[in-house]
Amino acid sequence: MTETIYDALRESHVRQRSLCRKLLLSKPHTEQRIAIFTELRIELAAHAAAEERYLYVPILMDDMGLSSSRHALHEHHQIDELVEELQVIDHSGRGWMATAHKLSEKVHHHLREEEKKFFQVSGKILTDKQKARGAKQYRKDHARMLKMLG
Repeated sequence: MTETIYDALRESHVRQRSLCRKLLLSKPHTEQRIAIFTELRIELAAHAAAEERYLYVPILMDDMGLSSSRHALHEHHQIDELVEELQVIDHSGRGWMATAHKLSEKVHHHLREEEKKFFQVSGKILTDKQKARGAKQYRKDHARMLKMLG
């Protein structure tokens, strides 16, 4: 069976969930915490950029997908703001961990909503050919963004 964009996205979703769990279990004042956060920050940014280009944009062009894609883009923006906040506050403080929890909750909420709702809406809009081509485009752009951001 041909890989679809949803298969490629789910792989990134698994990584994001795992990195969020690791981040919340990380110890303050450690290089490990900074390394996990950096990996999560890069994964989130690469995923969002490629996903927006190869899934959200085509869905935005269809009236049936307009509302759900705008909502998903808004959640990406909220995640970006939490990541930015984590970059400027002390990694060892309580405030940092509270914000890390907010980020994890937002990421998990977004991924759950995307997999349970957005994939179904977009699945009715995209053709099988678009889904397969989207997987290739997403993977290529995701890898490029990881390299660029890393």
